[in-house]
Amino acid sequence: MAEDPAVPTQSDKRWRRWTIIAVLAFLALGAVLGFLVLPNFQRENAQLGLWTAMCRALGVESGSPAYRQPTSSARASPVSRVEWGPDILRLLDQGEPAQGARIAAQTCVVCHGEGGVSATPDLPSLNGQAAAAIYKQLDDYRSGARTHPLMTPVAQKLQSVDLANVAAYFGAAALPRQGLGPRDQAADPSIVRLASEGDSARHIPSCNSCHVNGAGGPIETPILTGQDHQYLQRQLLAFRTGGRKNDVYRRMRAIASALTDKEIEQLPRYYQGVR
Repeated sequence: MAEDPAVPTQSDKRWRRWTIIAVLAFLALGAVLGFLVLPNFQRENAQLGLWTAMCRALGVESGSPAYRQPTSSARASPVSRVEWGPDILRLLDQGEPAQGARIAAQTCVVCHGEGGVSATPDLPSLNGQAAAAIYKQLDDYRSGARTHPLMTPVAQKLQSVDLANVAAYFGAAALPRQGLGPRDQAADPSIVRLASEGDSARHIPSCNSCHVNGAGGPIETPILTGQDHQYLQRQLLAFRTGGRKNDVYRRMRAIASALTDKEIEQLPRYYQGVR
């Protein structure tokens, strides 16, 4: 009677068993060599303990078991810590303009003008600005992500609820818009095109896609229309040189670095609406 080919013979079973054993032995040998023997030989060069070398070989600790981890005395620049989660959004939504007006009268009016309309080219107007933009910049001053000899100590005295109240007061819904808004924007056609269309060859997006009221950009993006051109130019130069680093994902530093000197001079004039 012929054997059924579908039923494994004793010889087949032994072959499969030894194959599995051989594969497992090979894997075990590889693991011992890769995660124990080789790290043990390599660790002396990096002056590591065996356990640390093994953890690095396994990938559960950063660094190579063969080389010392580089060290640096440089301190990383602080970055914006604002997260637009439910708690912050709720705080902004519950901001009280009356309380914000009280704080503004005590701390903001001297520099940013009555009602947030600045008469000083070096200082921005806050009237009509996006509330989230004001909140973010104040929080960045408070955390050190953005620094200024006057603004930093002022912001550090305020609590998060104070920031939300000030943002609610200066926001577009709280005051009649005077400091910011549409102007008679006359400019070189190339500047108008850069603002409205951007320049894909240089990876520069349209400025209007984020910085015009209601454009639908990131929530923290400030409104530029009507802002003093000297202030805007100083901020672009600060982003270009790295003097200002609180832009999320380095957006503005990358854009400012791609702009020409003429564009950095003319774009702010276009948004203020001056020739």
